[in-house]
Amino acid sequence: MAVDINWSELGFGYVKTPFRYVSRFDGEKWDGGALTEDDKITISECAGVLQYSQSVFEGLKAYTTEDGRIVTFRPDLNAERMVGSAERLEMPPFPAERFLKAVDEVVAANRDYVPPYGSGATLYIRPFMFGSSEVIGVKPAKEYEFRIFTTPVGPYFKGGIKPLVLRVSDFDRAAPRGTGHIKAGLNYAMSMHAIVDAHNNGFDENMFLDPATRTYVEETGGANFLFVTRDKRIVTPKSDSILPSVTRRSLCYVAEKYLGLKVEHRKVALEEVPSFAECGLCGTAAVISPVGKIYDHGREILFPSGMEKMGEVTRLLYDTLTGIQMGRIPAPEGWIREICRR
Repeated sequence: MAVDINWSELGFGYVKTPFRYVSRFDGEKWDGGALTEDDKITISECAGVLQYSQSVFEGLKAYTTEDGRIVTFRPDLNAERMVGSAERLEMPPFPAERFLKAVDEVVAANRDYVPPYGSGATLYIRPFMFGSSEVIGVKPAKEYEFRIFTTPVGPYFKGGIKPLVLRVSDFDRAAPRGTGHIKAGLNYAMSMHAIVDAHNNGFDENMFLDPATRTYVEETGGANFLFVTRDKRIVTPKSDSILPSVTRRSLCYVAEKYLGLKVEHRKVALEEVPSFAECGLCGTAAVISPVGKIYDHGREILFPSGMEKMGEVTRLLYDTLTGIQMGRIPAPEGWIREICRR
């Protein structure tokens, strides 16, 4: 069935699609799960998610490849990460194999909303899970819902990729030995005030530092950092408080195995940042967002790659990974999961 969507005009927002997936945990086991056309959720006012923020989520995309297949990119890593997130918040993990099958089902059911190859648009997939039963004392809920919805989205950068301007934030994104390494809704709530404040002061994003010493680079509110040295080595910050980005891990593999670049995953001191040639933010939405400037309390860090376009190495990484996702470049074994044909 043809849908009335101008793919070239799509923004990065929510567009309701016909089907979503729902499975419920009754305190002992997950039910069989099913697709539904009902996009409304009814829960108690005392539900665990509303009282104590028991919620975790994931984000991935479905793509139309050059030869007309509809595929997802490394969804096994999203399934694995969601299991870890759920365990950290004392929630019953939704089994990884069922996660993958549920993603397949909901994408196939909404195949008409997967944008065509070459449009620059994709189908964003949002799996999420929350405590649904009543909780008034501080403890985990007994019942949960696992759901997946989809929405077609346009390119993250409308009108072309332009380098971002960041600031070193005075706020902390996560607590030492806290939940910064999992994809929990509460972590993103923690960063809301910081990002609004950054925008109000003319910045695109925040650079958060490690919460213990505030001397090492961590991440932004929703993306990992990737740096390029002047001799073209790739460096990504290492910390127990950083979310293990699927995109960042994939870019590092591409850098090493496809492009022959050296990759270092280590602590990165803030004082080292001015020595880098390029900087980018890695995430599902944009793959790599180039960074042109960082302001550190009156000090301006301007990367040699400049404010006009992506740096040479960053661009090469972006083109290679998106080429793999879209089927233009052969993928490593297991990276592409075919669902159906458009």
